[in-house]
Amino acid sequence: MHRTWRRFLLAAALLLSSIVHASADDGAVIDRWYSALLVADRSELSELLSDDVQMKLDDIGVVQDKRDFIASIDEWQGAVAGAAIRHRIEKSENGQTTVLACYDFPSNDMLMRETFTVAGGRITASTQTAVAQDCSGY
Repeated sequence: MHRTWRRFLLAAALLLSSIVHASADDGAVIDRWYSALLVADRSELSELLSDDVQMKLDDIGVVQDKRDFIASIDEWQGAVAGAAIRHRIEKSENGQTTVLACYDFPSNDMLMRETFTVAGGRITASTQTAVAQDCSGY
């Protein structure tokens, strides 16, 4: 009986360890994402996105694939000049990470909730929704 109980505890510990490790890896992908987004680094952003990624911008009803997203970086580069992006992970489970992000542009700021699905070190899906027109709730 003791041996079975120990095996169960060991299996549970290994499973928990793999979940915590996966969440940490996903957090590193998210950190890289925001760093690359801040400087409009096309090659890094492209590397972080899976080829079949779906980027959903809820507030404007737009869904972009990888090609569309990377093509929009020229416009984004002008918007993000002089900005800061602060983010914190609200929760991460089952390959999905929810982030609260403050986009602090020179003339305004905006609070967003962004959900990322990460698999194999790449973002496979992203949904972005506005929370507030300023970052006071960050």
